[in-house]
Amino acid sequence: MGKDYYSILGVGKNATDDELKKAYKKAALKWHPDRNKGDKKDEAEKKFKDLSEAYEVLSDKNKRTIYDQYGEDGLKGGIPGGGGGGAGGMPFGFSNAGPGGSTFTFQSFGGGGGGGFTPSNPEDIFSQLFGNLGGMGGHGMSAMDIDDGFNGGASIFGARGGGHPGMRRSTRPSPPRELVRPLALSLEDLYKGCSKKLKVTRKTRSPNGQVVQSEKILTVDIKPGWKAGTRIKYAGEGDDLGNGAQDIVFVVEEKSHPVFKREGNNLRMNVTLTLAEALCGFEKKIKTLSGKELKVSSEKVVKPDSESVIPREGMPISKQPGSFGNLIVVYRVDFPNSLTKAQSDTIRKALTSSSL
Repeated sequence: MGKDYYSILGVGKNATDDELKKAYKKAALKWHPDRNKGDKKDEAEKKFKDLSEAYEVLSDKNKRTIYDQYGEDGLKGGIPGGGGGGAGGMPFGFSNAGPGGSTFTFQSFGGGGGGGFTPSNPEDIFSQLFGNLGGMGGHGMSAMDIDDGFNGGASIFGARGGGHPGMRRSTRPSPPRELVRPLALSLEDLYKGCSKKLKVTRKTRSPNGQVVQSEKILTVDIKPGWKAGTRIKYAGEGDDLGNGAQDIVFVVEEKSHPVFKREGNNLRMNVTLTLAEALCGFEKKIKTLSGKELKVSSEKVVKPDSESVIPREGMPISKQPGSFGNLIVVYRVDFPNSLTKAQSDTIRKALTSSSL
C-alpha cells in the first residue's frame, strides 16, 4: 500500500484548495525540523517531508487525479500501461509545478525517459506558502519566527525587540526568488552529456494588471560527468507578477541504474559467479557504461565480495576533461541451495586432498 496523502494532511477526499492549504500550514509549522530538536528531530523530518509531498500532490489537479485513480505507486512509477513521460519523468507530461509557482511541462525531445512524479524539496514547498522565512531561507529567521495564525504565535517584531509589540507580520505569502525543480537524468545522460528541452509556462502581469501566460523552450545542456546536486540557473525566466522575475533553477538528480552504481567519479557493478567458477576460475564478458565490451577473468579462487578495478572505465570527471574514474567490479558467488550425496563426497574428497 502507498501513502495515504489525505490522512497525512488530515483532510477528506473532497477537501478544497483552501482546506488543503490550511491543513498543510498548521501541520508543517508543527513538524518543521526547526521547531523539533533532540529526540523528535528524526520523526519531525519524516513527517515534514510527508506533509510537503502530500500537499504538492493534492494541490495539483493533474497529480491529484492520477493519485486518486492509481495511488502513490501509479503516480511515482508511471501510470500502468500509460507509457513513459518526458525528461522530468512525469507521466503524460502533466505539469510539474509546486503550489504558487511557474508551470513546467516536461516533454521528451530525445534522451532519457521513464520514471514518475519526484517530490520537490520540502523547504521549497514551505517557502512558497510562507515566503522566504522558512528553514534555510537565508534571512536569519527560521520556522520558529513565523506567526502561524493557529497557535497565537508571537509577532516577529515583538520577538526580536525591533518594533512595536502589537505589530504582526503579514501572513500573505510572497513567491520565492528562486523556483527550484528536480531534473532527473540517467547515468547514460550524465556519462555522455546531452541536451534537454523543457517547455516553461510563465505568468507575467500586463500594464493593465491582467495576468498573462506565455511559453518558452529552455535548453539545458548537460555536461559529461555532472553529479547529483548540480544546479542550472536561468535568471529571470520564472513568473514576474510585479515584484521582479523569479529565477528558475534545475537541480540534477541521478536515476537509479539496473547495473551500475555511482560513487563519486567511480562506478560499481556486480558480477555473479557460480561456485564452480569461484573455485576453479572463470572468464566473462562485461559491458561498460560507455558500451564497450571487456573481459574479466581469474585462474585463482575468488572469494565472495572480492573486487577488481578497471582504470578509466568510470564516470568522466567534469572539471578535468579527458579524465575518468574507475570501474569497480564486485564478485558475488551464487552458492547452490543443495548438493547430492555424490557431489558432497566428491567436493569433500577434492578439498581434503588439496589440504594435505
